[in-house]
Amino acid sequence: MITFTPLSGAARSARTIPLAYLLQVDDVRILLDCGSPDWCPEGEPGEQGRHWDKYCDTLKEYAPSVDLVLLSHGDLQHSGLYPYAFAQWGLTAPAYTTLPVQAMARIAATEDVEGIRDEQQIGDSDERQKSSSPEAGGSAHPEDNAEKSTTPPPKAPKGRYIATLHEVHEAFDSVNVLRYSQPCHLQGKCQGLTIIPFNAGHTLGGTIWKIRSPTAGTILYAVDMNHMRERHLDGTVLVRQASAGGGVFESLARPDLLITDAERAVVTTARRKDRDAALLDCIDSTLTSRNSVLMPCDSSTRVLELLVLLDQHWNYSRLKFPICLLSRTGREMLTFVRSMMEWLGGTISKEDVGETGTGGNKNKRRRDDDDNDDALGAFALRFPHLEFFPTPQSLMQTYSSKDPKLILAVPASLSHGPSRAVFSEFAETPDNVVLLTGRSEEGTLGRVLFDKWDDSQRDDAKWDRGKIGNNVMMDGVLHLEMHAKVPLQGAELEEYLAKERAVQEKEAAQKAAQARAQRILEADEGEDDTDEDSEAESDDEENEVEEALDDELMDTDDGAPPQAPPNGRMKRKSQKGGTGEGKDWIDDVGDELAQKLSFDIYLKGNVSKATSFFKSEGQTQRFRMFPYVEKKRRVDEYGETVDVGMWLRKGKVLEEDAESEEVKEMRRRAEEEAKKAPTEPPSKFVRTEVDVQLACRLFFVDMEGLNDGRAVKTIVPQVNPRKMIIVHAPAQATDALIESCSNIRAMTRDIYAPTQGENVQIGQHTNSFSISLSDELLASLKISQFEDNEIGYVAGRISSLAGSTIPVLEPMASRLPEKVIRKVQRPRTLGSRPTRTLPQSTMIGELKLTALKARLAKVGVHSELIGEGVLICGPGKKGASAESIEHTVAVKKTTRGRVEVEGTVSDVYYVVRREIYNLHALVAA
Repeated sequence: MITFTPLSGAARSARTIPLAYLLQVDDVRILLDCGSPDWCPEGEPGEQGRHWDKYCDTLKEYAPSVDLVLLSHGDLQHSGLYPYAFAQWGLTAPAYTTLPVQAMARIAATEDVEGIRDEQQIGDSDERQKSSSPEAGGSAHPEDNAEKSTTPPPKAPKGRYIATLHEVHEAFDSVNVLRYSQPCHLQGKCQGLTIIPFNAGHTLGGTIWKIRSPTAGTILYAVDMNHMRERHLDGTVLVRQASAGGGVFESLARPDLLITDAERAVVTTARRKDRDAALLDCIDSTLTSRNSVLMPCDSSTRVLELLVLLDQHWNYSRLKFPICLLSRTGREMLTFVRSMMEWLGGTISKEDVGETGTGGNKNKRRRDDDDNDDALGAFALRFPHLEFFPTPQSLMQTYSSKDPKLILAVPASLSHGPSRAVFSEFAETPDNVVLLTGRSEEGTLGRVLFDKWDDSQRDDAKWDRGKIGNNVMMDGVLHLEMHAKVPLQGAELEEYLAKERAVQEKEAAQKAAQARAQRILEADEGEDDTDEDSEAESDDEENEVEEALDDELMDTDDGAPPQAPPNGRMKRKSQKGGTGEGKDWIDDVGDELAQKLSFDIYLKGNVSKATSFFKSEGQTQRFRMFPYVEKKRRVDEYGETVDVGMWLRKGKVLEEDAESEEVKEMRRRAEEEAKKAPTEPPSKFVRTEVDVQLACRLFFVDMEGLNDGRAVKTIVPQVNPRKMIIVHAPAQATDALIESCSNIRAMTRDIYAPTQGENVQIGQHTNSFSISLSDELLASLKISQFEDNEIGYVAGRISSLAGSTIPVLEPMASRLPEKVIRKVQRPRTLGSRPTRTLPQSTMIGELKLTALKARLAKVGVHSELIGEGVLICGPGKKGASAESIEHTVAVKKTTRGRVEVEGTVSDVYYVVRREIYNLHALVAA
């Protein structure tokens, strides 16, 4: 059974993004995409900022139980929330995607989290950021400098789930990558499932996922497709080009379940030629009038199409105006793309971007990427007119606001980051143009500007009716909330430095105390080891001295005490404090040292001598009694002393020796760059409210690269699924696609459009059992060949054997006695024939009229496709056998998969029927 639940991006929803769906096939839970919303919407948090709560809470609940993750596109709408869910919500199930999607999603997520963390304090991730790896790269994180602010920064809205840079890299490093059309047979709990990625268009590496299950059949997940060929991408493989015969790709046709989107089902897109011309004309007219153009764009996917288009236009028109890409990850993104040239397609050729990116001029190679030339092996996509700027400040230092330039700034929604910062000053300059290429998410500044432009257009010139529209002059005041991180100055800086010095002094004192305590412990351990080592050596000497003294004492007549040995280690003491007979010999280190040591508390060194509590003659000795530490040698079971530090040092040396020279060189460069990187000054987060006086022009050109309504309504019936689920669509578009499918007779009627959180159950639970076929039954089977499988009809009775737990299927009459068989047979009447049951037969396969037409052409029968699902077979035009064919036969294919053959009994009828049988596997009892 299949259970489908939209977590976000459902049908009939006002918010169609982000995309995330939970697909359960039997007991396997599959997460289809894991997109993130825009975390910085316009307005107060209570108005726009918490619309993602339901989606995030549901994903957090299901994340630990997900068994498989499939990512289809490398933008934030499809993959943005995956790093946070992987690190914090337990979404550690195996994830699969293509190599470009993995790289582009990593870049998009990196750009997003760095842009937000450089402007606002993310308090819910401060503790996690402290443990982030410094090798992850990127700029310093704001939360590292949050403590540098003397005044508390404004609290960030709660409920925003923004990963750290280390979490982004760790999450996408764990993703498994596949090639197009590469089947992957899953193991573990997902054993039995097979996933295959196919080209979806729209983005580099965009994927249509085909999931094959032995119980649920074939499931096709195809969202955000583009059948049109672009400059850097080929169209989706779902629809074959007209030169290849058209139609749907056979491997993706007739799935048991199709999950597709209908967001643009009511949109009619203008011709690409007209859209490109309108965009380039707007740019040319603005730059030649000494004004600038601002194009908000994404950081990884659709910006490639814009860069290729602009580069070709700049080379053709020989323009000298700069193209400025305002992005932290722009250079890294192009480096990844150049290393994945085999994934590109479209109209890119060496004449367009060339080996040098200048249309054949090899003397104008850019030198900013010379370090990567040897690794890439090609110089394609080297945009000579493109300049990279990480921040708006670096852009202003190079070009003033009066210099004409084209600015591509991220993100496309203008909700935060460089594009928002540039817009706040850019929009106040008259005759500047803000050129939008997408509609952005609902509730963002990008959508606000698009609505302003769309509302000012005439009804017959709307963008969704195949028209281009006109640019409009904006006026009025736009209230914006700006976030930034500024360095401390004046009294705040002095107060911070004073606190920093106090903290450093405190840490230094603590370190000194710890070092002093460590030295004392090491000295104690050294003394213990010395005592242990010398104990065995002194035992023999003391035994010899005692034996010599005893002999000397026995030889003495007057009982005088013997002379002390030269070393003074032995001394005779009286039990009553005097000397004479009956004294004991004790080990001593000298009177002075013995009298100065006190062992009431175990101290190292000399202490002042103490008097005894009890009065007695002379001074009594105080012996070591408390605490008593048993001296043991630190050895293992083999008698060797284990030095853990030595083995750790050796292991580190072995690891360094095992590393290749390239890894060592990369590590050395990273360390040098880290040393050269300037330390960020103390800073704080500030929030300001500004009123932007709008004086610029506003224009929109659709460059999203998605199917329009006409394409969607044409492709879906050609796929002809048995069941279909519509997602990622507003209410009007959902109803339009359902109505279009209902007007097609051959289209399925099982169409579902679930809302967010609604469960859709398709099919029933199936139970599988193991059974063994007996040798008698196998010998009686009639096997038919169908594609790569052998199929036969089986009928028998189940019997259990005493020595096996698996039941055996035997022929029905194998164990029945002959008398019982005779009783079962019906009595015969006189003059009647015995009744015989006809064999049961089943035809397996799916008739394709195009395949039948090709087979009929080989045998000399002419046929033509007319209408919808009807093949007319008539007299042949060539071949000797065609002379005897005089009649016409019609082959119809109904909605439920039935095949009807209509015509008179003639030679052509039997020829057509025979070819239809040959296209199926006949399974008979």
